Amino acid sequence: MALVTTEAVVLHAFDYMESSRIYRLLTRDRGLQSALAKGARRARAKVGSAVDLFAQGDAQLYVKPGRDLHNMAAFDVTHSRVALVAVQGRFAAAAALAELVLRFMQEDPVGGPAIYDAVVRGLDTIAAADATTVREAGLAAAWSLVAELGFAPEVERCSSCHTLVEEQSTAAFSCPAGGVLCDRCARTGAVKRMLPPRAREALVRWVGGQRATIAEEGDTKAHQRLLREFVSEHLTESRELRAFAAWESGAI
Repeated sequence: MALVTTEAVVLHAFDYMESSRIYRLLTRDRGLQSALAKGARRARAKVGSAVDLFAQGDAQLYVKPGRDLHNMAAFDVTHSRVALVAVQGRFAAAAALAELVLRFMQEDPVGGPAIYDAVVRGLDTIAAADATTVREAGLAAAWSLVAELGFAPEVERCSSCHTLVEEQSTAAFSCPAGGVLCDRCARTGAVKRMLPPRAREALVRWVGGQRATIAEEGDTKAHQRLLREFVSEHLTESRELRAFAAWESGAI
């Protein structure tokens, strides 16, 4: 059993037995890992109350090949992200981002460090957003992560015939097809909705890891629906996205 130190972010945590806690960690080097922190709920524990949801730091894990649950020796918090609970909507957006990782990512993924960095950037962007921009920050973080996971939608060319779709035109968007469709392919494809030029431009920027400004709240909610539909189509095997639903409804 080797002692491994790796950068990690806490994506989920739950109590185990009388005094311990199990953490789901996104690590820079080893993808998703489950770790048991024995005695974490005791007052003098090495892994204690500071290791909360979305906290980031250096995790020390006793790793044994073939095991799904490792023992956590320590977790030195470098970034607690307490700001995620200071403004309504921040925590919900962060939880939706974490749900996306927990549902799709596996241990030792290809491109793991890039995915880790995308999640860290996304959480920091959400934590810095105010009440008027927090949904946009969540959308930017989620679409950037989807791109890093290898499922970016095609927004500039037809996802069926690969014809360039005019930039200033309203285009049909098909989740099953994986993106926009030209007029010809839209007549025979499964079309969910129509994307006006501003919506397509925002999607291009988010997928590329950039910010985009949305003028109307209704437009933001439409983008949340599109994201949920696309993720449900390609990543979740029809399982319910509970954190996404709460974020979209504004319940938390």
